[in-house]
Amino acid sequence: MHRFMVSALAVVASTALVPGSLLAHDDGQFANSPLKPWFDRLASGKGLCCSFADGVSVQDVDWDTQDGRYRVRLNGQWIVVPDDAVITEPNRFGPAVVWPYQDATGVTRIRCFMPGAGA
Repeated sequence: MHRFMVSALAVVASTALVPGSLLAHDDGQFANSPLKPWFDRLASGKGLCCSFADGVSVQDVDWDTQDGRYRVRLNGQWIVVPDDAVITEPNRFGPAVVWPYQDATGVTRIRCFMPGAGA
């Protein structure tokens, strides 16, 4: 019993040091998609975007540009996409995809954003 508690505490302690966005995981839903390797290597100026399972497909009405910058509507709120979060390579998937996360204060931030194909 003592060893189990020590192991459980070690797991909890190690995950407490990991930012929430890194705790997201691929549930295997897209494991057989031919685009999976492409999604897995997508990166913005903020680093790797994780995988599509961690991203959110965005409808055309929920993203646009304003004053020369992309913005995305998440949970009814428009969020300006930081320039270094924009993926610059062509979108092979089609719809726009955003990789949001919440910072330590609970504010929604954007790690990566890929505009829809044809944008």
